[in-house]
Amino acid sequence: MAYSVGIGLTNACNLACAHCYRPTDRIDAVPLEQIKTICESLPVGSMGMGTGENILHPQFEEIVRYLHGRGVKLSIASNGHSLTAMSDELLGMFNDLEVSIDYPSAAQQDGMRGPGNWALVHAAIERCHQRGKSVSILATLMTTNYSQMDGMVGLARSVGANLRVNVYQAVRTDLYRLTYAQFWEAYQRLFSAGKVVSCSEPLVRAAMGLPDVESPCGRNSIRFDMRGRIIPCVYWPVAAPAPYTVADLPEKGERILEHAYFQQAIATPAHAANCPCQGGCASRRALNHELDAHDEYCPWERGEEMKLAWEAAPALDLVRSRNVCTTIVV
Repeated sequence: MAYSVGIGLTNACNLACAHCYRPTDRIDAVPLEQIKTICESLPVGSMGMGTGENILHPQFEEIVRYLHGRGVKLSIASNGHSLTAMSDELLGMFNDLEVSIDYPSAAQQDGMRGPGNWALVHAAIERCHQRGKSVSILATLMTTNYSQMDGMVGLARSVGANLRVNVYQAVRTDLYRLTYAQFWEAYQRLFSAGKVVSCSEPLVRAAMGLPDVESPCGRNSIRFDMRGRIIPCVYWPVAAPAPYTVADLPEKGERILEHAYFQQAIATPAHAANCPCQGGCASRRALNHELDAHDEYCPWERGEEMKLAWEAAPALDLVRSRNVCTTIVV
């Protein structure tokens, strides 16, 4: 089986967004040699670049060329800077191009990310289209935009983009953490306005009536952070036991999935074994120090029923639909 790898090449960024999960105590970068070790130790089918603004990595071009040369499918999430700064040749090496937009208006977007970002992300979208590349908007679902998910679908439609939505995880602050009611209202609005390409958010899949209510994290998806640590999900809290690192890969290979973090990520909590949610998102439970509990947004544990009305869109071959808990609509 080829793995879908998520990686933060660096946590360096030209912005300082309040809702970002990247560590800011120091700047780290995964060197090209470690990228080679990953690809030589694991069957890597795709690699998604996130966390910081990846073009700020000093070996960004060499890394992209190496991965492209190996036939690895590539995706990148950007605040607009990477997509406007890289060469046409490098841009063409990516299968998926994503630009981060959290609000359907310039005032809100620039208020969160800084003056001029709205213009930058739209310039990035336009450049991708001019080069014949499709693009997706990546939105973080938060307390500040949950009621605008239908508006986000409208924005994506107006610029000819897909919309991918990730639920905010309280890695650094609870300030943007959704309430139970906000979580479900957001998805009702999202599905009322857009057609679903794919959904790997376990709770949402259950409410959609879909099978295989389990996250890809720790199964076919592996995450490497900018310090070379190996974790099942970008949001996974790193504590004891210490995680494996890239240095462990030559010896362990695919046996890295035997680490406690991965086993916890794929285990169904005993309390949720008979629940449609099957535990939902393991990272949320880990961040809440409640690995053996239901997902905090589980309706069935509250004695409620939840059924989401939705319509399927034609299938798209997108890297990010397979390596994170996410929802993609058109």
